[in-house]
Amino acid sequence: MFLLIVQTCFAAMAQAQSPNMTGSWKVEINFADGNKRALRFDAQDNGKGTFLLLDPMLSRWGPGKPSEAKWTPGDQNSVTFSGAVEFPIGNVGRDPGTLTFKGKFETADSISGEVEFAPLVGERPSKHGTFKASRTQ
Repeated sequence: MFLLIVQTCFAAMAQAQSPNMTGSWKVEINFADGNKRALRFDAQDNGKGTFLLLDPMLSRWGPGKPSEAKWTPGDQNSVTFSGAVEFPIGNVGRDPGTLTFKGKFETADSISGEVEFAPLVGERPSKHGTFKASRTQ
């Protein structure tokens, strides 16, 4: 009887734990307008992290530079992460803004959900889309 109670308690605690966010993630973004982007999100302890844009156009500009990001766990295996990015535009321009991802863990190594890009320059509306993140380490 005692063993049954202990096993039930451990099973309940295992289900209550949220998946581990820390680590490196490859994030693939599909905006509603058909535009696709990719970045690496390195999630650290205490809700901190960095974004590194993965874009072939960056080879013209030199190596990409990481930008500060943050993440917060939610309920029912959900997570939100956000940070600043500068998407390259053509050969000479950049589109700075903030990316906000709201997703759920599908497995311990996979997250999917919705993304919003809020531009910092000009009076343009935000871009919306979906994303899929896969753990790389």
